[in-house]
Amino acid sequence: MEGDNINDRDPDDEDEEDEDGQDEYENDGFIVDDVEDEDVDEDEEREDSDEERRKKKKKRKKKEAEDLDEDDYELLRENDVNVPKVGSKKFKRLKKARRDFDEEQFGLSDDEFDGGMKGSATAEEKLKRTLFGDDDGQPLEDIAEDEEPIEEEEDGDMGEEDEMADFIVEEDEEHGASVRRKKMKNKKSRHAPDVSSSALKEAIDIFGDVDELLLLRKQGLDSSEQKEGRLEDQFEPTVLSEKYMTEKDDQIRMTDIPERMQISEESTGTPPIDELSIIEESTWIFNQLINGAVPLFGKERQDHFINKDDIMRFLDLTHVQKLDIPFIVMYRKEQCLSLLQDPEQHDVDDDQDKSEKAPTMKWHRVLWAIQDLDRKWLLLQKRKNGLQLHYNKRFEEESRRIYDETRLNLNQQLFESILKDLRGAESEREVDDVDAKFNLHFPPGEVGVDEGQYKRPKRRSQYSICNKAGLWEVASKFGYSAEQLGAHLSLEKMDDELEDAKETPEEIASNFTCAMFETPQAVLKGARHMAAVEISCEPSVKRCVRNIFMDNAVVSTSPTPDGKIAIDSFHQFAGVKWLREKPLTRFDDAQWLLIQKAEEEKLLQVTIKLPEIFLNKLIKECNDQYLSNGVSKSAQQWNEQRKLILHDALFGFLLPSMEKEARSLLASRAKNRLLLEYGKDLWNKVSVGPYQKKESDVSSDEETAPRVMACCWGPGKPATTFVMLDSSGEVLDVLYTAALTLRSQNVHDQQRKKNDQQRVLKFMTDHQPHVVVLGAVNLSCTRLKDDIYEIIFKMVEENPRDVGHEMDELSIVYGDESLPRLYENSRISTDQLPGQSGIVRRAVALGRYLQNPLAMVATLCGPGKEILSWKLNPMENFLTADEKYGMIEQVLVDVTNQVGLDANLAASHEWLFAPLQFISGLGPRKAASLQRSLVRAGTIFTRKDFLSAHGLDKKVFVNAVAFLRVRRSGLAANSSQFIDLLDDTRIHPESYLVAQELAKDVYDEDLKGDNDDEDALEMAIEHVRDRPGLLKRLRLDNYLKSKDRQNKRETFYDIRRELIQGFQDWRKQYKEPSQDEEFFMISGETEDTLAEGRIVQATVRRVQGGRAICALESGLTGIIMKEDYADDWRDIIELSDRLREGDILTCKIKSIQKNRYQVFLVCKDSEMRSNRHQHVQNLDPYYHEERSSIQSEQEKARKEKELAKKHFKPRMIVHPRFQNITADEAVEYLCDKEPGESIVRPSSRGPSYLTLTLKVYDGVYAHKEIVEGGKEHKDITSLLRIGKTLKIGEDTFEDLDEVMDRYVDPLVSHLKAMLSYRKFRKGTKSEVDKLLTIERQEYPMRIVYCFGISHEHPGTFILTYIRSTNPHHEYVGLYPKGFKFRKRMFEDIDRLVAYFQRHIDDPQNESAPSIRSVAAMVPMRSPAAGSSAGASTGSGWGGPTNEGSWRGQSFDRGQSSTPGSRTGRNDYRNSSSRDGHPSGVPRPSGGRGRGRGSYNSSRGHNEGQDSSYNGTPKRDSGNKRGEDGLGNFPGAKVQNSPGREAFPGGWGGSAQSGSGSGSGSGWQ
Repeated sequence: MEGDNINDRDPDDEDEEDEDGQDEYENDGFIVDDVEDEDVDEDEEREDSDEERRKKKKKRKKKEAEDLDEDDYELLRENDVNVPKVGSKKFKRLKKARRDFDEEQFGLSDDEFDGGMKGSATAEEKLKRTLFGDDDGQPLEDIAEDEEPIEEEEDGDMGEEDEMADFIVEEDEEHGASVRRKKMKNKKSRHAPDVSSSALKEAIDIFGDVDELLLLRKQGLDSSEQKEGRLEDQFEPTVLSEKYMTEKDDQIRMTDIPERMQISEESTGTPPIDELSIIEESTWIFNQLINGAVPLFGKERQDHFINKDDIMRFLDLTHVQKLDIPFIVMYRKEQCLSLLQDPEQHDVDDDQDKSEKAPTMKWHRVLWAIQDLDRKWLLLQKRKNGLQLHYNKRFEEESRRIYDETRLNLNQQLFESILKDLRGAESEREVDDVDAKFNLHFPPGEVGVDEGQYKRPKRRSQYSICNKAGLWEVASKFGYSAEQLGAHLSLEKMDDELEDAKETPEEIASNFTCAMFETPQAVLKGARHMAAVEISCEPSVKRCVRNIFMDNAVVSTSPTPDGKIAIDSFHQFAGVKWLREKPLTRFDDAQWLLIQKAEEEKLLQVTIKLPEIFLNKLIKECNDQYLSNGVSKSAQQWNEQRKLILHDALFGFLLPSMEKEARSLLASRAKNRLLLEYGKDLWNKVSVGPYQKKESDVSSDEETAPRVMACCWGPGKPATTFVMLDSSGEVLDVLYTAALTLRSQNVHDQQRKKNDQQRVLKFMTDHQPHVVVLGAVNLSCTRLKDDIYEIIFKMVEENPRDVGHEMDELSIVYGDESLPRLYENSRISTDQLPGQSGIVRRAVALGRYLQNPLAMVATLCGPGKEILSWKLNPMENFLTADEKYGMIEQVLVDVTNQVGLDANLAASHEWLFAPLQFISGLGPRKAASLQRSLVRAGTIFTRKDFLSAHGLDKKVFVNAVAFLRVRRSGLAANSSQFIDLLDDTRIHPESYLVAQELAKDVYDEDLKGDNDDEDALEMAIEHVRDRPGLLKRLRLDNYLKSKDRQNKRETFYDIRRELIQGFQDWRKQYKEPSQDEEFFMISGETEDTLAEGRIVQATVRRVQGGRAICALESGLTGIIMKEDYADDWRDIIELSDRLREGDILTCKIKSIQKNRYQVFLVCKDSEMRSNRHQHVQNLDPYYHEERSSIQSEQEKARKEKELAKKHFKPRMIVHPRFQNITADEAVEYLCDKEPGESIVRPSSRGPSYLTLTLKVYDGVYAHKEIVEGGKEHKDITSLLRIGKTLKIGEDTFEDLDEVMDRYVDPLVSHLKAMLSYRKFRKGTKSEVDKLLTIERQEYPMRIVYCFGISHEHPGTFILTYIRSTNPHHEYVGLYPKGFKFRKRMFEDIDRLVAYFQRHIDDPQNESAPSIRSVAAMVPMRSPAAGSSAGASTGSGWGGPTNEGSWRGQSFDRGQSSTPGSRTGRNDYRNSSSRDGHPSGVPRPSGGRGRGRGSYNSSRGHNEGQDSSYNGTPKRDSGNKRGEDGLGNFPGAKVQNSPGREAFPGGWGGSAQSGSGSGSGSGWQ
């Protein structure tokens, strides 16, 4: 009885007494008796101030520091002092639980666990009993030891964490004092002999006492408080929530409401179930669907089929009856038939077809949309209710502050109108409007100011300042209030005509001047501001303006300067680069998200505005309603004020806010559309059935999945892996083949390969797969597929008897590895396949996806939600994880419930349980619980067991049961126990009687008998199942009519179909990937990334005669034919002269051969510049490009300069002629210097090159590449220093001084000699031609000639001469050793001229350089325009043989072109002399070779060039010697030229107009 009495007391009180008593006597240093202790305790219990708590805390700390050891307690005991128990109040909650337990189990009284020490036993005995557990009854540790094995079995996973719980510090009790140390005292413990109690205490402090926690667990710890101590203190909340082990999860598990419904109701609150609420909500949802608020019906909405009553019934089924969507879809069809149609397929089934036509999977988007709208409606109501309470409270506070009667009445009217608007608000937007109005008139945070409370300084709005100054009275004189204007605009009511005040506005305003508003004008301005703000915050005005704006506003986009350069025809934003006035209503896809992103990246400027016509109409309408019709002077003055108010309200507030709303609306619409697209992409993946075995495959059960051999290609580490899966997806065998894919001809490798082939052969012969699935990841997989086919053929040839007949037609299909890779890296894969390597896990997923796509996708929908990483849509990164998962859940719920889940099969194969969480009524928590129960049972023989044996509550059972199949599979396959046939159909148990009745009627009709016995019912079902024709012939409509059950027509059709074949698979049949799909899987490309006309990088692998074989970044093979390599392809004898292995080219895709996994590439200049292969997008009808060429050229030039700076790498070189500058800066530096001045600078080709820039003439600059050698490549510093050797062409130099002495100086002396030569003429080629023509007219009998500068090919001169009427041109190359003309080197000009005069009539094809020796593809632009001309390529200047290896490459802008000088492309081919002729003469661009000198006139040369050379090849009509018209290439454009020019120059560079305004084009 004593124990009972003590139990009545609060144990916490006892603990307080113990501690305080102990503190008291230790603190004072005196021994006091218990009575005093209790008195002190009572006093201290009343103390609750912070200071007193702090004192107590200090006492405790001091007490712990001065803890008594055993000897002290012995001394106290001898002096007859009642010693309080050590640590008696540690872990109150645990102690309480333990005390109850000990009383029941061991008969211990509370005294022995209490600090009161009221018993007669000595302190030592008590202490001993506490520490060693030597009470009467079984010792504590014995019990713990006896029970431990059971404990471990029950909670094996919790043991370690429980031991750690001793270290958790609890701050919530004893005024924040740490409880951990106290917890260790007053416990029975295992105690080894010879261990002192202080040592034991220390050990317990450190390691904790396991025994007590184990015992506590034995008690069950049912109370939430104890549970919190057990789990929440030991695990991170995230871990608990991932494992669904929180209290909330338990509550969801226990509550008999579908799980997803419970989750939804957490945020929305419990939905109202009265009839009025449901009617009101259904009306709102219907209107939302009709108005197109949900992107459900595509571009032309077909929403006429939706019935409002069906919506009402649907809400009743979900809110009142708590039925999940899949259940309603399947078993309450008649109540919401109009909502079950697919909005994109408007085919209503004919009655006759209904039973004949195989049903298909349906995504019930209308129902999901209604559920989403239902959620929005409930949240809207919740918000409105919350705001109403807040408004009432706020209004009362405001009313108490105001004493002015007029103001009070005004506020009362305002408040009533706000509440009316709030009740009428039908969208979040409208609630926002009401809230804005309320906060304007009743601003938050100003209450209590009059009472003198402290208030944080607050920024006051202009409206608030005007209002405080009393200007609201002036604002009210302007006429109609904002509310009245709104009523007029919305045509709700028309007030009497507005009467103007007799006084003028200034007169009234003068009465309200004050310190802040000193003049009437200032008063009027403030009052106008108030009126404008009120109008802009009036919900009815906003609604009216919003309707006009949203219906008529238009969006325009244009690229920013950066955007013009960045957005090309293949860019993600190409389709939205130039939109012109596209109406908001026309945005019906995710296009706006692209626009928004482009705007954020500062690539697009976006404007949203109301077209002028609608804006004027809106202003006129507002004026009509707001202005008075008065004609007096004061009326006109008032009207002027009103116009200003309206202008301010519209342009200052309403239209800007509408633009923000429009952006928000467009974004949410676009997201909804994108989400729908994302859902469709997922639907297309999971609504596909398993791989179908061939007809010839004989199987006892047609539903068993195929045996799959999955193969994942491996590079060697890991090796290519084969995994054999049985029909249940379990791993039978694994085979690694490291040498199977070897392509080496080495004998050893060949033998290894053969061995692997034998092993695969045996593997396949042993396991006889139905299908082989091969992960498609790269081009090696195509060869691997051939290898496997070879093995199969070998099997069939060598062992036709051993090989099953199905192996003859064994298919190898490609599988997408994207999902298997996610599985490989997920936690669930390591749980399901422990100990297996990553590639095996991947192969298993690959095979299982073929067997059951739905289960495989659902596997990745666990707590980790790895499924979110599955790339389904190119734009999915615009969606949040929650948005995506919501859609995934919606799709998987729809598919899973239409497919069903085989409970017995899943109980034997865990991975098949994955879709269980998507079964109607369940969710992850309920599904996990059911799964554990089913696995424990192993089999289930009747659906009723889900209710009784497996713990589903009634509502959840009703929702879920019909989607769970109970059939002979898994462990139940060989059981003799009876299984109802109806349990393996989609028929719901509620309809079993109806199904049996239907079957019996058909059975009776067939046998013409009547038998009511129960066996007959079962026989009837078997009878009709075996004879499906009986049911098919049944005229169901007549049958229903006879039974008077027409209202259940849909259900009966479903029952008939299920009786014929239960759980028929409605999914689309698996189809092998198409050629296109295979190509994109293997290449890793998409239709966007690999399209004709796209620019790609290709690396040359080998050159064979007339073609080059390249590799693209994706591994695809690229082929460049000779004719696609360069515009002068006819002059290329061997492509290997121009290309070498390892060269990187920038090319365009010409065509794609998907069946051979190769692409044809083109890289000739004319194609690279043309837009013939422009990416053809489905251009928006509102796409209109604005072409302002001058501006874009300027922008391009500006961007190129920026790029040059960006790619510029300064070098660590000290030399008077070296500077760290770009090509443009070099040209600028040399522009005012004399011709012949030069500078050495860094090259854009990298740190192993320098460039010599030489001023040839005013506006003409040449660039020469210097190759550095002998560099150490250990770090960047070494690279940036100058090389030990410098090479120009074939000449090698030791340093820059030698370059200057041996190369530059002689070159410059020859240059100056030419410039000062008597026959040298200034000017462009056309200008020189004119001068020479004039001279010819003066001396008609002479052959006149002169030399001029080649502006197109800097570093060369043009020798122009006229024999009869037309100028002829030949090029003269400038070299350190002299001048090169017709393959000959001349030391001075006079010798050259003498040779020329003697051999003027020699055939050029003998004496002149071949046209092939001219390095082609030099981009040229008109010097007159001051634009850059591309550098020529080909020869160097020096060296006796001089095979000319300098690349006259362009642009210090990081865009290196090649000896082909293909402008603006990173094309690094021809890096040495292989592109030149022995003469070293570069070839101008556009030349077509011997006798075919067509010229692409679109290149924009100067006006002096022959307009007749427009791409038509011309022959020399006057060519008497059978010459091939060698002059028809861009270096020699003249009127009717017979073509006698060669081009031996060796400079790349730039030409400029005489003003020197252009920039150097080519630079190396």
